[in-house]
Amino acid sequence: MIKYDKLWETMKSKEITQYDLYTKHHMNRSQLNRLRHNRNVEVNTIDKLCNILNCKVEDIMTHYPDDNVF
Repeated sequence: MIKYDKLWETMKSKEITQYDLYTKHHMNRSQLNRLRHNRNVEVNTIDKLCNILNCKVEDIMTHYPDDNVF
């Protein structure tokens, strides 16, 4: 499972709000909602966030192993 808890911490440390993301950086509100609920997002969204926040992928998301591995 991928969780985006670090995203909100990184945004806070960079002083960028969700409002900034969709007004200044034209991020889609539905994408932000997907991130808030740890749902699937496209790699392009992660790339865009890393560019906006000037950070690494690890600063946005964390992988947690699933118990039911194939």
